[in-house]
Amino acid sequence: MQYRRCGKSGLQLPAISLGLWHNFGDVDDPKVYQKTLHTAFDNGITHFDLANNYGPPPGSAEVNFGKILHSDFKRHRDELIISTKAGYLMWDGPYGDWGSKKYLVSSLDQSLQRMKLDYVDIFYHHRPDPDTPLEETMAALDLIVRQGKALYIGVSNYKVPEAKKAFQILKKMGTPCVIHQPKYSMYERWVEDGLLDVLEKDGVGCIPFSPLAQGLLTNKYLKGIPKHSRASKAHGFLKKEAITIERVEQIQQLNSIAVQRGQSLAQMALAWLLKDERITSVLVGASSASQLLDSISCLNNTHFDQSELLEINKILD
Repeated sequence: MQYRRCGKSGLQLPAISLGLWHNFGDVDDPKVYQKTLHTAFDNGITHFDLANNYGPPPGSAEVNFGKILHSDFKRHRDELIISTKAGYLMWDGPYGDWGSKKYLVSSLDQSLQRMKLDYVDIFYHHRPDPDTPLEETMAALDLIVRQGKALYIGVSNYKVPEAKKAFQILKKMGTPCVIHQPKYSMYERWVEDGLLDVLEKDGVGCIPFSPLAQGLLTNKYLKGIPKHSRASKAHGFLKKEAITIERVEQIQQLNSIAVQRGQSLAQMALAWLLKDERITSVLVGASSASQLLDSISCLNNTHFDQSELLEINKILD
Protein backbone atom coordinates (compact mmCIF):
# COMPACT_ATOMS: atom_id res chain seq x y z
CA MET A 1 0.00 0.00 0.00
CA GLN A 2 1.08 3.55 -0.74
CA TYR A 3 0.29 6.38 1.68
CA ARG A 4 -0.21 10.02 0.74
CA ARG A 5 -0.16 13.15 2.87
CA CYS A 6 -3.57 14.78 3.29
CA GLY A 7 -3.04 18.31 2.04
CA LYS A 8 -0.66 20.18 4.35
CA SER A 9 -1.74 18.28 7.47
CA GLY A 10 0.22 15.63 9.32
CA LEU A 11 -2.35 13.00 8.35
CA GLN A 12 -1.48 10.33 5.80
CA LEU A 13 -4.09 8.13 4.13
CA PRO A 14 -3.77 4.94 2.08
CA ALA A 15 -4.04 5.53 -1.66
CA ILE A 16 -7.11 3.25 -1.60
CA SER A 17 -9.67 3.72 1.18
CA LEU A 18 -12.72 1.54 1.84
CA GLY A 19 -16.14 3.19 1.71
CA LEU A 20 -19.05 1.55 3.53
CA TRP A 21 -21.86 3.28 1.60
CA HIS A 22 -23.09 -0.08 0.30
CA ASN A 23 -22.49 -3.72 1.32
CA PHE A 24 -22.34 -3.25 5.12
CA GLY A 25 -26.02 -2.80 6.00
CA ASP A 26 -28.44 -5.18 7.70
CA VAL A 27 -29.46 -6.48 4.26
CA ASP A 28 -25.90 -7.75 3.65
CA ASP A 29 -24.09 -10.93 4.75
CA PRO A 30 -21.97 -10.30 7.90
CA LYS A 31 -19.48 -13.04 7.01
CA VAL A 32 -18.86 -11.43 3.62
CA TYR A 33 -18.29 -7.89 4.89
CA GLN A 34 -16.24 -9.13 7.85
CA LYS A 35 -13.87 -10.82 5.39
CA THR A 36 -13.78 -7.63 3.29
CA LEU A 37 -12.74 -5.57 6.32
CA HIS A 38 -10.04 -8.10 7.25
CA THR A 39 -8.73 -8.13 3.67
CA ALA A 40 -8.65 -4.33 3.62
CA PHE A 41 -6.61 -4.05 6.81
CA ASP A 42 -4.29 -6.93 5.88
CA ASN A 43 -3.46 -5.08 2.64
CA GLY A 44 -2.68 -1.75 4.26
CA ILE A 45 -6.07 -0.04 4.00
CA THR A 46 -6.21 1.85 7.29
CA HIS A 47 -9.05 4.22 6.39
CA PHE A 48 -12.72 3.22 6.68
CA ASP A 49 -15.27 5.79 5.53
CA LEU A 50 -18.86 5.86 6.86
CA ALA A 51 -21.79 8.24 7.26
CA ASN A 52 -24.76 8.41 9.62
CA ASN A 53 -27.20 7.26 6.91
CA TYR A 54 -25.22 4.36 5.41
CA GLY A 55 -26.99 1.01 5.41
CA PRO A 56 -29.71 0.15 4.66
CA PRO A 57 -31.40 0.84 6.99
CA PRO A 58 -29.71 4.15 7.84
CA GLY A 59 -27.27 3.74 10.72
CA SER A 60 -26.79 0.01 10.26
CA ALA A 61 -23.39 0.30 8.53
CA GLU A 62 -22.01 2.11 11.59
CA VAL A 63 -23.52 -0.48 13.95
CA ASN A 64 -22.16 -3.40 11.91
CA PHE A 65 -18.74 -1.81 11.49
CA GLY A 66 -18.63 -1.06 15.23
CA LYS A 67 -19.32 -4.69 16.12
CA ILE A 68 -16.44 -5.97 13.97
CA LEU A 69 -14.19 -3.14 15.11
CA HIS A 70 -14.57 -4.19 18.74
CA SER A 71 -14.47 -7.94 18.17
CA ASP A 72 -11.64 -8.09 15.61
CA PHE A 73 -9.77 -4.76 15.51
CA LYS A 74 -9.95 -3.39 19.06
CA ARG A 75 -6.20 -3.51 19.66
CA HIS A 76 -5.59 -1.87 16.27
CA ARG A 77 -7.69 1.28 16.91
CA ASP A 78 -4.63 3.53 16.84
CA GLU A 79 -3.69 2.17 13.41
CA LEU A 80 -7.09 3.08 11.93
CA ILE A 81 -8.58 6.23 10.44
CA ILE A 82 -12.36 6.10 10.91
CA SER A 83 -14.49 8.80 9.31
CA THR A 84 -18.19 9.56 9.36
CA LYS A 85 -20.48 12.31 8.09
CA ALA A 86 -23.77 14.12 8.62
CA GLY A 87 -25.71 16.30 6.21
CA TYR A 88 -28.45 14.18 4.64
CA LEU A 89 -31.79 13.15 6.14
CA MET A 90 -31.27 10.88 9.15
CA TRP A 91 -34.36 11.30 11.34
CA ASP A 92 -37.73 13.03 11.13
CA GLY A 93 -38.36 16.55 12.33
CA PRO A 94 -36.43 19.82 11.93
CA TYR A 95 -33.18 18.63 13.57
CA GLY A 96 -32.37 15.51 11.50
CA ASP A 97 -31.06 16.96 8.25
CA TRP A 98 -28.78 19.57 6.62
CA GLY A 99 -26.23 21.63 8.57
CA SER A 100 -27.41 23.21 11.82
CA LYS A 101 -25.21 22.96 14.89
CA LYS A 102 -28.03 21.03 16.60
CA TYR A 103 -28.11 18.38 13.88
CA LEU A 104 -24.36 17.94 13.41
CA VAL A 105 -23.52 17.61 17.11
CA SER A 106 -26.49 15.30 17.76
CA SER A 107 -25.73 13.16 14.72
CA LEU A 108 -22.10 12.63 15.65
CA ASP A 109 -23.13 11.69 19.20
CA GLN A 110 -25.43 9.05 17.71
CA SER A 111 -22.70 7.80 15.33
CA LEU A 112 -20.25 7.42 18.21
CA GLN A 113 -22.85 5.45 20.17
CA ARG A 114 -23.53 3.16 17.19
CA MET A 115 -19.83 2.45 16.69
CA LYS A 116 -19.10 2.49 20.46
CA LEU A 117 -16.26 4.96 19.99
CA ASP A 118 -15.05 7.96 21.97
CA TYR A 119 -14.03 9.83 18.83
CA VAL A 120 -13.73 9.55 15.05
CA ASP A 121 -10.62 10.57 13.17
CA ILE A 122 -12.43 12.62 10.51
CA PHE A 123 -15.90 14.15 10.69
CA TYR A 124 -17.40 15.61 7.51
CA HIS A 125 -20.26 17.91 6.73
CA HIS A 126 -21.85 15.79 3.99
CA ARG A 127 -23.35 18.57 1.83
CA PRO A 128 -23.80 22.36 1.94
CA ASP A 129 -26.96 23.67 3.60
CA PRO A 130 -28.58 26.55 1.63
CA ASP A 131 -30.59 27.74 4.66
CA THR A 132 -28.10 27.56 7.54
CA PRO A 133 -25.36 30.22 7.67
CA LEU A 134 -22.04 28.65 6.70
CA GLU A 135 -20.53 30.23 9.82
CA GLU A 136 -22.85 28.16 12.02
CA THR A 137 -22.06 24.90 10.23
CA MET A 138 -18.31 25.54 10.42
CA ALA A 139 -18.62 26.58 14.09
CA ALA A 140 -20.25 23.19 14.76
CA LEU A 141 -17.28 21.39 13.14
CA ASP A 142 -14.86 23.51 15.19
CA LEU A 143 -16.81 22.72 18.38
CA ILE A 144 -16.74 18.98 17.65
CA VAL A 145 -12.94 19.01 17.40
CA ARG A 146 -12.60 21.06 20.60
CA GLN A 147 -14.90 18.58 22.36
CA GLY A 148 -12.52 15.78 21.36
CA LYS A 149 -15.17 13.96 19.32
CA ALA A 150 -13.18 14.25 16.07
CA LEU A 151 -9.49 14.81 15.34
CA TYR A 152 -9.89 16.30 11.87
CA ILE A 153 -12.61 18.06 9.90
CA GLY A 154 -13.70 17.64 6.29
CA VAL A 155 -16.43 18.67 3.86
CA SER A 156 -18.12 16.79 1.04
CA ASN A 157 -20.00 17.88 -2.10
CA TYR A 158 -18.95 21.52 -1.65
CA LYS A 159 -18.52 23.48 -4.89
CA VAL A 160 -15.72 26.04 -5.31
CA PRO A 161 -17.35 29.21 -3.82
CA GLU A 162 -18.70 27.37 -0.75
CA ALA A 163 -15.46 25.44 -0.26
CA LYS A 164 -13.28 28.58 -0.38
CA LYS A 165 -15.46 30.36 2.17
CA ALA A 166 -15.64 27.31 4.45
CA PHE A 167 -11.84 26.93 4.42
CA GLN A 168 -11.38 30.61 5.33
CA ILE A 169 -13.85 30.41 8.23
CA LEU A 170 -12.28 27.25 9.65
CA LYS A 171 -8.74 28.65 9.40
CA LYS A 172 -9.77 31.73 11.39
CA MET A 173 -11.28 29.45 14.04
CA GLY A 174 -8.03 27.47 14.29
CA THR A 175 -9.54 24.19 13.06
CA PRO A 176 -8.48 23.94 9.40
CA CYS A 177 -10.31 21.70 6.98
CA VAL A 178 -7.95 18.87 6.03
CA ILE A 179 -9.97 17.00 3.39
CA HIS A 180 -12.69 17.38 0.76
CA GLN A 181 -14.73 14.44 -0.53
CA PRO A 182 -16.18 15.20 -3.99
CA LYS A 183 -17.80 12.98 -6.60
CA TYR A 184 -15.07 12.52 -9.20
CA SER A 185 -14.46 10.02 -11.97
CA MET A 186 -13.70 9.90 -15.68
CA TYR A 187 -17.39 10.67 -16.19
CA GLU A 188 -17.76 13.29 -13.43
CA ARG A 189 -15.01 15.89 -13.83
CA TRP A 190 -16.42 19.10 -12.35
CA VAL A 191 -13.63 19.18 -9.73
CA GLU A 192 -11.17 19.98 -12.53
CA ASP A 193 -12.92 23.35 -13.06
CA GLY A 194 -11.17 25.06 -10.17
CA LEU A 195 -11.79 22.90 -7.10
CA LEU A 196 -8.52 20.94 -7.29
CA ASP A 197 -6.63 24.25 -7.60
CA VAL A 198 -8.41 25.64 -4.53
CA LEU A 199 -7.63 22.48 -2.53
CA GLU A 200 -3.97 22.69 -3.50
CA LYS A 201 -3.77 26.39 -2.61
CA ASP A 202 -5.45 25.91 0.77
CA GLY A 203 -3.57 22.72 1.63
CA VAL A 204 -6.67 20.51 1.69
CA GLY A 205 -6.58 16.85 0.66
CA CYS A 206 -8.98 15.29 -1.85
CA ILE A 207 -10.66 11.87 -1.61
CA PRO A 208 -13.03 11.20 -4.54
CA PHE A 209 -16.12 9.01 -4.10
CA SER A 210 -17.91 7.07 -6.86
CA PRO A 211 -14.62 6.72 -8.81
CA LEU A 212 -16.16 3.97 -10.96
CA ALA A 213 -19.29 5.99 -11.79
CA GLN A 214 -21.63 3.57 -9.99
CA GLY A 215 -20.10 0.63 -11.82
CA LEU A 216 -20.13 2.14 -15.31
CA LEU A 217 -16.33 2.12 -15.38
CA THR A 218 -16.11 -1.64 -14.88
CA ASN A 219 -16.43 -4.71 -17.10
CA LYS A 220 -20.11 -5.10 -16.12
CA TYR A 221 -21.56 -3.00 -18.92
CA LEU A 222 -19.25 -3.88 -21.83
CA LYS A 223 -22.12 -5.73 -23.52
CA GLY A 224 -25.07 -3.71 -22.23
CA ILE A 225 -27.02 -4.15 -18.99
CA PRO A 226 -26.56 -7.52 -17.26
CA LYS A 227 -29.14 -9.00 -14.90
CA HIS A 228 -28.87 -8.06 -11.21
CA SER A 229 -26.61 -5.06 -11.97
CA ARG A 230 -27.30 -1.65 -10.42
CA ALA A 231 -28.66 -0.29 -13.71
CA SER A 232 -31.12 -3.20 -13.97
CA LYS A 233 -32.81 -2.29 -10.68
CA ALA A 234 -35.70 0.15 -10.38
CA HIS A 235 -34.14 1.87 -7.34
CA GLY A 236 -30.65 3.30 -7.03
CA PHE A 237 -28.58 6.08 -8.57
CA LEU A 238 -27.54 4.42 -11.82
CA LYS A 239 -30.51 4.55 -14.19
CA LYS A 240 -31.14 2.17 -17.06
CA GLU A 241 -31.49 5.16 -19.39
CA ALA A 242 -27.85 6.10 -18.71
CA ILE A 243 -26.60 2.95 -20.47
CA THR A 244 -26.97 4.15 -24.06
CA ILE A 245 -25.44 2.53 -27.14
CA GLU A 246 -22.99 5.45 -27.29
CA ARG A 247 -22.04 4.97 -23.63
CA VAL A 248 -21.42 1.24 -24.13
CA GLU A 249 -19.19 2.04 -27.12
CA GLN A 250 -17.26 4.52 -24.95
CA ILE A 251 -16.78 1.94 -22.21
CA GLN A 252 -15.56 -0.61 -24.76
CA GLN A 253 -13.00 1.88 -26.14
CA LEU A 254 -11.78 2.74 -22.62
CA ASN A 255 -11.54 -0.96 -21.84
CA SER A 256 -9.27 -1.45 -24.87
CA ILE A 257 -6.82 1.10 -23.43
CA ALA A 258 -6.99 -0.63 -20.04
CA VAL A 259 -6.18 -4.00 -21.63
CA GLN A 260 -3.16 -2.46 -23.36
CA ARG A 261 -2.01 -1.20 -19.94
CA GLY A 262 -2.42 -4.67 -18.41
CA GLN A 263 -5.35 -3.50 -16.27
CA SER A 264 -9.08 -4.02 -15.96
CA LEU A 265 -11.25 -1.01 -16.79
CA ALA A 266 -11.94 -0.49 -13.07
CA GLN A 267 -8.23 -0.57 -12.22
CA MET A 268 -7.47 1.97 -14.93
CA ALA A 269 -10.28 4.26 -13.75
CA LEU A 270 -8.84 4.25 -10.21
CA ALA A 271 -5.27 4.73 -11.45
CA TRP A 272 -6.46 7.62 -13.64
CA LEU A 273 -7.54 9.50 -10.50
CA LEU A 274 -4.40 8.65 -8.56
CA LYS A 275 -2.13 9.99 -11.34
CA ASP A 276 -2.81 13.47 -9.89
CA GLU A 277 -0.70 14.16 -6.80
CA ARG A 278 -3.47 16.37 -5.41
CA ILE A 279 -5.58 13.25 -4.90
CA THR A 280 -4.87 11.93 -1.40
CA SER A 281 -6.86 8.71 -1.62
CA VAL A 282 -9.66 7.15 -3.66
CA LEU A 283 -12.74 5.69 -1.97
CA VAL A 284 -13.79 2.31 -3.30
CA GLY A 285 -16.74 0.16 -2.40
CA ALA A 286 -16.46 -3.61 -2.33
CA SER A 287 -19.12 -6.34 -2.24
CA SER A 288 -16.45 -8.97 -1.60
CA ALA A 289 -12.82 -9.39 -0.56
CA SER A 290 -11.85 -10.43 -4.08
CA GLN A 291 -13.39 -7.29 -5.57
CA LEU A 292 -11.41 -5.17 -3.12
CA LEU A 293 -8.15 -6.95 -3.99
CA ASP A 294 -8.86 -6.28 -7.66
CA SER A 295 -9.22 -2.55 -6.91
CA ILE A 296 -5.99 -2.45 -4.87
CA SER A 297 -4.14 -3.90 -7.88
CA CYS A 298 -4.60 -0.55 -9.64
CA LEU A 299 -1.55 0.62 -7.66
CA ASN A 300 0.67 -1.59 -9.82
CA ASN A 301 0.45 1.04 -12.58
CA THR A 302 -0.67 4.62 -11.91
CA HIS A 303 1.49 6.18 -14.64
CA PHE A 304 -0.12 7.37 -17.87
CA ASP A 305 1.67 8.36 -21.06
CA GLN A 306 0.54 11.63 -22.61
CA SER A 307 -0.80 9.69 -25.61
CA GLU A 308 -2.99 7.56 -23.29
CA LEU A 309 -4.41 10.65 -21.59
CA LEU A 310 -5.16 12.31 -24.93
CA GLU A 311 -6.87 9.15 -26.20
CA ILE A 312 -8.98 8.88 -23.03
CA ASN A 313 -10.04 12.53 -23.29
CA LYS A 314 -10.92 12.07 -26.94
CA ILE A 315 -13.16 9.10 -26.09
CA LEU A 316 -14.87 11.03 -23.29
CA ASP A 317 -15.45 14.26 -25.25
